[in-house]
Amino acid sequence: MKTELCYCYILTNKNRTVLYIGYTENLEERLKQHKNGVGAVFTKRYNVIDLIYFEKFGDKKDAKKREKQLKNWHKQWKWNLIKEANPLLETLKTN
Repeated sequence: MKTELCYCYILTNKNRTVLYIGYTENLEERLKQHKNGVGAVFTKRYNVIDLIYFEKFGDKKDAKKREKQLKNWHKQWKWNLIKEANPLLETLKTN
């Protein structure tokens, strides 16, 4: 059985004031969709296209479960998680 990587990811806007959490099997393609305003209305409306955090999973169910977990967290908990991995809140590259 082939293991496909899946991702739970967090995007933000250029001012780092809005967070969007999602999951996908193809992170690069999903980021292109967000940048082109395709898919999530929220990301298009608030121009949320900068990747600042992501986690890799070997199972789609685990990535989806993590997405749901993070969406239920308080905003400060989310920022603490992001800043632990990316203290300067830089836009991350996927490759």
